Amino acid sequence: MSFLSAILLGVLQGLTEFIPVSSSGHLVLIQHFFKTGESSSITFEVFLHLGTLLAVLVYFRKMLWEILSSLFNWKNTMNRETHRKNRNLISYLILSTLATGLLYYFFGDYMECAYTMPALVAGLLLATGAMVFLSDYFNNTSIPASNMGFLRALIIGLGQGIAILPGISRSGTTITFSLATGIKRQDAANYSFLLSIPAILAANLSELDVLMSLEMNQLHYYLAGFLVSFAVGYLVIAFLIRLITTNRLKIFGVYCWAVGLGSLLLIYLGK
Repeated sequence: MSFLSAILLGVLQGLTEFIPVSSSGHLVLIQHFFKTGESSSITFEVFLHLGTLLAVLVYFRKMLWEILSSLFNWKNTMNRETHRKNRNLISYLILSTLATGLLYYFFGDYMECAYTMPALVAGLLLATGAMVFLSDYFNNTSIPASNMGFLRALIIGLGQGIAILPGISRSGTTITFSLATGIKRQDAANYSFLLSIPAILAANLSELDVLMSLEMNQLHYYLAGFLVSFAVGYLVIAFLIRLITTNRLKIFGVYCWAVGLGSLLLIYLGK
């Protein structure tokens, strides 16, 4: 791996981890059309994902600290209502994560079969495009994430679970499902990013053992990719939150339609 490749892959990871275009769907189609095969360095991929995870942790550091602090503050003080809402939010994040995990446990193997079906992946990108496009037309309601209730948390978690399918965007489903169930836009954006923390951790936890076999002579490449994915991911978070709150996600919907339709045409033509 070259230093330039590490930087470019870091940029790609930082961009596609959060924007609603399905990075896994793009990977399947790229491998199909360019016959690239799978990545040869799982260790490097773990570094890239940890970079985007750090971006979320740093960007939401103040909110995360306040939420975690509420777990240890049960006193009858002026801030008791704020602490109660924060504890509610934690319970909803846990429920959403459990719903995602259960869906993966029962249907994960079937969903992962889609990785060998590029035509299906292209079709799922069309579905992602429709979800993201329609999300701009949901009214900005007044329900905060801290009062969403267990049913909404369950629905959002199942939406995230569907995104196991390549071509379905994790951020796209969580944002759209949040808005469709009446969560106000700013909270829908924040909830989606907070929900990505356990999702990214769970997706890479089983691969962390490969870090024990890290090739030290490649360490500077890994660190370069990590830092770039962190920096780009951090900027993308701020950019995407602004688009969500101003009803301007439809551009990603149009993009998904273009990629999906173009891919279906090429597959039909035997490319």
